[in-house]
Amino acid sequence: MTTTDIAPEVTSDLGAKANRHLWGHFARHGAGITPPIITRGEGVHIFDDQGKSYIDGLSGLFVVQVGHGRKELAEAAAKQAETLAFFPLWSYATPPAIELSERLAGYAPGDLNRVFFTTGGGEAVESAWKLAKQYYKLTGKPGKHKVVSRSIAYHGTPQGALSITGIPAFKVPFEPLVPGGFRVPNTNFYRAPEPYDTDIKAFGRYCADRIAEAIEFEGPDSVCAVFLEPVQNAGGCFPPPPGYFERVREICDEYDVLLVSDEVICAYGRIGSMFACNDFDYVPDIITCAKGLTSGYSPIGAMIASDRLFEPFNDGHTVFGHGYTFGGHPVSSAVALANLDIFEREGLNAHVKQMAPAFRATLEKLHDLPIVGDVRGEGFFYGIELVKDKTTKETFDDDESERLLRGFLTPALWEAGLYCRADDRGDPVVQLAPPLISGQKEFDAIYDILSGVLTEASARM
Repeated sequence: MTTTDIAPEVTSDLGAKANRHLWGHFARHGAGITPPIITRGEGVHIFDDQGKSYIDGLSGLFVVQVGHGRKELAEAAAKQAETLAFFPLWSYATPPAIELSERLAGYAPGDLNRVFFTTGGGEAVESAWKLAKQYYKLTGKPGKHKVVSRSIAYHGTPQGALSITGIPAFKVPFEPLVPGGFRVPNTNFYRAPEPYDTDIKAFGRYCADRIAEAIEFEGPDSVCAVFLEPVQNAGGCFPPPPGYFERVREICDEYDVLLVSDEVICAYGRIGSMFACNDFDYVPDIITCAKGLTSGYSPIGAMIASDRLFEPFNDGHTVFGHGYTFGGHPVSSAVALANLDIFEREGLNAHVKQMAPAFRATLEKLHDLPIVGDVRGEGFFYGIELVKDKTTKETFDDDESERLLRGFLTPALWEAGLYCRADDRGDPVVQLAPPLISGQKEFDAIYDILSGVLTEASARM
């Protein structure tokens, strides 16, 4: 049955059920608010319960790398479920989890050979912080427990991951949080302070040195890790300036602090390699990842750690007292393996690297619009910052952002046939991360919709 075969009373009934029982994530609820109901996906498109098609300009939530409707991934899940639907990794192992751990270790740089599975990205971040704390306790530095992360950076919703997150408004309802999280400037060159606003390499050095400064302020004996996304998501896709990660690596080595590359969004081809640290030429101590590992066809995440960090646990007695019931789920692991097979068979990473300049060039045409201040990102991961005045870079205040993003842009882009994210966790941005199978046809369609809607937004503001 197709979506066009669904009777109106059925879809309206679903809406009523959603309004009565479904508690959406990061969603507003109340009179007159019924969430759009998505019933199927095909390639780079999704379809609602009325049969209307939309370009999936966000890959679901930076997830659906290989596109929607891949039967082979559904078949991989079914085949595994028929053989072994579930067994935990609590002192046991399953063939799919073993094979996937070897596969990921092979993709990871340096000596990152130990894979700890979770069910999602926030759990992976939580796991990394806990590992860092216990590692230093086991190696004679029990005071090292604090974490440095960047302003506006989002690292997840568990209490620990939320403490690492740099968005104050997200944290206030749940305070007090886990103590020990400290913030440094992010790498938004568009908002760089003087005198660094004309020299991106100097700006990168400035941002990196603020990490060293924070470690000194807190005391090197108290800081265990620095958590950084290769391209920061919240705030609108901040790429690292040239030399930034090289300097951060030096700082972490100097102060004996672990460098955690939070690649929940950026891994699995989003920037162009399996792991984005390879795109930017640095070797972290830990990688956290999730999302694109299965292209969203089944939930899974992972913390990938260096052999050095595993060594204290490899004595036959010491336990990392941490785990998740569904971590490394055999069905999800089987789907991940099949998903990675698609990557290799279809050359998706090479495709992203080849097409990324075209994606950038297409989006940069939006600079012609008076409301567009900056277009930035890497690979298939871009943010478009919106401003009141291009000359002064004046941004919108909270009330204006509310009217612009939620009052107009989000519904207008949806109505025009584009699913993406209009976000104001930092300055107002529109974010795009289409499936990795996208090409110029999709880029042009995204541009056409954005250009039309943003032109109208400019006139309204």
